[in-house]
Amino acid sequence: MIYKSAQDWRDAAQKKVLLFGMSGLGKTHISNALRAQGDWFHYSIDYRIGTRYMGEHIADNAKREAMKVPFLRELLMTDSIYIGSNITFNNLAPLSTYLGKPGNPDAGGLDIAEYMRRQDQHSQAEIAAILDTKLFIDRAHDLYGYDHFVCDTGGSICEVVDPADPSDPVLTTLAANTLMVWIKASDAHTEELVRRFDRAPKPMCYQPAFLLAAWTEYLKETGKSETQVDPDAFVRWTYARAMAHRQPRYEAMAKWGVTVTAEAVAGVTTADGFVTLIAETLEAQTATA
Repeated sequence: MIYKSAQDWRDAAQKKVLLFGMSGLGKTHISNALRAQGDWFHYSIDYRIGTRYMGEHIADNAKREAMKVPFLRELLMTDSIYIGSNITFNNLAPLSTYLGKPGNPDAGGLDIAEYMRRQDQHSQAEIAAILDTKLFIDRAHDLYGYDHFVCDTGGSICEVVDPADPSDPVLTTLAANTLMVWIKASDAHTEELVRRFDRAPKPMCYQPAFLLAAWTEYLKETGKSETQVDPDAFVRWTYARAMAHRQPRYEAMAKWGVTVTAEAVAGVTTADGFVTLIAETLEAQTATA
């Protein structure tokens, strides 16, 4: 790790951390709190994906839908209107909408082949955005004068790395440049995330093998054809399985850094509070090493 002790962390002129874990556990909450202090640069992986790497895909998909409307088609063809994505750190709907959900086209579902193509686009974009972390650390410091840096990753980071491989190119790059911090969920948190997702199912990113296995099992279990599948019903059915699939991957990634609980993160509202939390975590980890 780039910080060998709690004192090393406290004394560091540049504090550089990367937060990872399930969506909804406080990564963006902490990042927003740090940015609000004025001397932390907030690098959002999802924002980078949705702007730099998938922005054209998102915009082209919106234009494709607009071209189906004669009034909008004429305006687009004459360059009279502009269609673009207004993605922000706290509103990733354009990216989620593009990823979509598989199933019945009349319910907004995508053909499974198209869905998997978009999943692959996202995976490649996520890897590229993660590897840009060092670029943004340098950019934040050299261009904007930020001493401290927080990388706010997406919940699917564990799907695009191999934490068991000591030479994994993504993880080795991250560990060499940041302190990786896993925000660990309790069973109660996980259950609440499942309930929250059930109320408002949203697009997700999966490993291809996991997705194909889930899709095949769902079709067999329900007896539905691919075009009969309710997109929301499928992603609801898959979500809890995805959480169980991701948990051991997060745990393996945690060996590359430190672990804090979601409860501890929820209580942090200032940069000083976060610095203290990480220092105490490093101290405890050193004591048990």
